[in-house]
Amino acid sequence: MQEALAGHPTTEVRKPFYRILYVQVLIGLTLGILTGHFWPEFGAAVKPFGDGFVKLVKMMIAPIVFCTIVSGISSISDSRDIGRTLMKSMALFYLLTGLALLAGLTAVSLIQPGEGMHVSVSTLDPTVAAKFSKQAGASGFADFVLHIIPHSFFGAFADGEVLPVLLVSVLIAFGLGRAGDSGGAVTKAIDSFSQVLFVSFGFIMKLAPLGAFGAMAFTVGRYGIRSIGSLGLLILTFYVACSVFVVVVLGTLARLNGFSLWKTIRYFKEELLIVLGTSSSEPALPGALRKLEQLGCRKGVSGLVLPMGYSFNLDGSAIYLTLASMFIAQACDIHLSWGQIAAMLGLMLLTSKGAAGVTGSGFVALVATLTVMPDLPVTGVALLVGIDRFMSEARALTSMISNCVAAITISLWEDACDREVLARELGQSGAHEAASGSNGVAAVAREDKNWISATQSAAGCCLSR
Repeated sequence: MQEALAGHPTTEVRKPFYRILYVQVLIGLTLGILTGHFWPEFGAAVKPFGDGFVKLVKMMIAPIVFCTIVSGISSISDSRDIGRTLMKSMALFYLLTGLALLAGLTAVSLIQPGEGMHVSVSTLDPTVAAKFSKQAGASGFADFVLHIIPHSFFGAFADGEVLPVLLVSVLIAFGLGRAGDSGGAVTKAIDSFSQVLFVSFGFIMKLAPLGAFGAMAFTVGRYGIRSIGSLGLLILTFYVACSVFVVVVLGTLARLNGFSLWKTIRYFKEELLIVLGTSSSEPALPGALRKLEQLGCRKGVSGLVLPMGYSFNLDGSAIYLTLASMFIAQACDIHLSWGQIAAMLGLMLLTSKGAAGVTGSGFVALVATLTVMPDLPVTGVALLVGIDRFMSEARALTSMISNCVAAITISLWEDACDREVLARELGQSGAHEAASGSNGVAAVAREDKNWISATQSAAGCCLSR
C-alpha cells in the first residue's frame, strides 16, 4: 500500500498539462473573453453554458454540506466544542467584516472616484432600485433568524440555501450522537453517501471549463469594454480595496497563525478560477471542503465554519457596500458627516449578512442599506447596475479567500488541524503544480475506483493525496 501511495504522485506529475482542471478553466476563460469581444452576439447567446454549470453545482451543494457537517459533528464527543467553535467563528467573521468595511471606506475616500460627476438625483431611474428591493428579503434580525428555519425538513434541500441546511445538519448530527448504535449505522451510511456525492461532483466539475467559457463570453459580449466608460475608476478602486484587504488583513491573519496566504491561494487555485469564471463562490464550496480536509483540518470544524462563512463572512460584499455607497454620495454631491458614516457602517454589519444566498447579493445588500438610510438616494444604484457584473468577480474571490483562511484559522485555534500536514500540503502545492491541479474535486472523479478506496483506507479520511 505504501508503495502505491508513493508511486501515484509521480504518475500525476506526468499527466499532460491540458488535462489539469485549472489549466482547462484558464483556457475556457480566455476563449470566453475572445468570443465575447469579437463575436458579442454569440458570446451573449452562450450564457446558458455558465448558468447550467452553476445550477448543476447548486444541485449538489445542499446534500454535500449536509453529509459533511453531520459526519463531522457526530464524531465530536463534547457538544461544548461545537458551541465554542461557533462563537469563535462569529467573532472572527464580524471582525473581518468590520475591517472589510473600513477597507472600502478608506479606498473610496482616498481615490474619490465619484468626485466631479455632479449627478442630479432627479435624473436617476427609480425602477432599478425597485427591482432589487424585492429580492432583499429579511429586513430585520428576527426575520433573518426565522428565514434560517426551513418550512420543512426537505424544504431546506429544495431551496438550496446554506443556512437552513446548516441548521438541519447540526440538529441531525446531535441526534445521531445520542441515538446509540442506531445513530452509528446512520452515520456510516451518510459517510458512504458522502463519497458517492463527491465522486458525482467530480464528474460535474469536468464541465467547469465550459461553464467558465459561457459566463465570461456573456459578460464581455453583453456589456463590453465600453460599458465601463467613466466608471472605470470606481472599478479600479474596488479591485485595489479588495487586493489590499486580502494582502494586508488576511495575510496578517495567516501569518499570525503560522501559514502562508500565498501558498493557501495557490492551493485553492482551481476553486478560485471557477469563482472568477462564474462570478459566484457557491460552485467552489464542495471542492474547498474537500481540500480543507486534505490540509489536515478536522471535518467537524472546517465543515461547520466554511458553510457559515458563506452567509456571515461576505467580505467582498462588505467592501462593495461602503465603496458603492460613498461613490453615490460623491457622484451626487452629498456630504456625509462622520456620525452618518459611522451609522452607515453599523447598518452594513447587518445588511451584509441579510442578503446571503440571494443572486447578486452584494447589489441586493446595497439596495437594502440605502433603503434604510435617509441620507443617500436609493435611486443612486442606477449608476452601478451597468458595471456591477465587472465587480462581482472581485466580490466573490475576496469572500472565497477570506472564508478559506478563516476556516484554517478556526481549525488551528480549536487544535483541529494537523500543522505538519498543513505545512506539507501547502508546500507541495508549489512543488507539484501538476499533481495539485488534479488533487481537488477533480481527483474524486478518477476512473480508478480502487485507488480511491486504497487512499481512503491508508489515510483514514475521505480522500488523501
